[in-house]
Amino acid sequence: MKIKTIAEIGINHNGSIDIAKKLIDIACLSGFDYVKFQKRNPDVCVPEHQKNIIRDTPWGKMTYLEYKHKIEFGKKEYDEIDLYCDKKGIKWFASIWDKDSADFMTQYTDITKIPSALITDKELSFYARLHFDNLIISTGMSTEEEIENCINRCSPDIIMHTNSTYPSPLNELNLNYINWLKDKYITEGHRSPEIGYSGHEYGLVTTFAAVALGATWIERHVTLDRTMWGSDHVASVEPAGMMKLIKGIRDIENALGTKSPRQLFPSEINKLKTLRK
Repeated sequence: MKIKTIAEIGINHNGSIDIAKKLIDIACLSGFDYVKFQKRNPDVCVPEHQKNIIRDTPWGKMTYLEYKHKIEFGKKEYDEIDLYCDKKGIKWFASIWDKDSADFMTQYTDITKIPSALITDKELSFYARLHFDNLIISTGMSTEEEIENCINRCSPDIIMHTNSTYPSPLNELNLNYINWLKDKYITEGHRSPEIGYSGHEYGLVTTFAAVALGATWIERHVTLDRTMWGSDHVASVEPAGMMKLIKGIRDIENALGTKSPRQLFPSEINKLKTLRK
């Protein structure tokens, strides 16, 4: 099974379609299978007590709600992204943060993701299951009981192990939870969810380890520059890292082979002839 890879642009476009296109270009060049955005209705998603808080932004002082609207792509931008991704030959979708956004995204794609922050939203997970053929959930910031309840409610196609700290401390990644999820939910001979990994840590080594542990979907946030303004950039992978990430995943994929009795490979035959008595 080919490991699927997602370049999570999220909101790292900072409201700029040009930045979004540059990230799509790099994702294509690197060999990602998907680029992913985040779709919200800020009027619904921003808590009431946060809406009127004044924020310093690159566009000046504004309320938090105004800022959220400022960086939110609408139909015009997503129509352009849809055409651009089709031209580039890469698939795209978005995490949904509310039912309005679920309805919006059905015009573009049959796959979506419920982010870690919302897996306890019973209505949204059920609604997403009804409206999308392929559903991903992330498990960050959640208890085992909350994860179980979400899985029982919406039967996701992919379960992503995630630590939701940005960036995630290495000693809190708990990559062996991938094995826990595999043992708990993958049943031979039955339709089972795939187990993936969505990483927010510095570096690539631990993401490579997730592949070796059996994650079949890999997602990393991506950015043009980690020093850009915005909360997600610091835990994202820059262009050179994006290329290294995909090459490393494909190399590991090729190297893993199959779980089977030891095979004697053709490349070993000559050494066998010269070294074995």
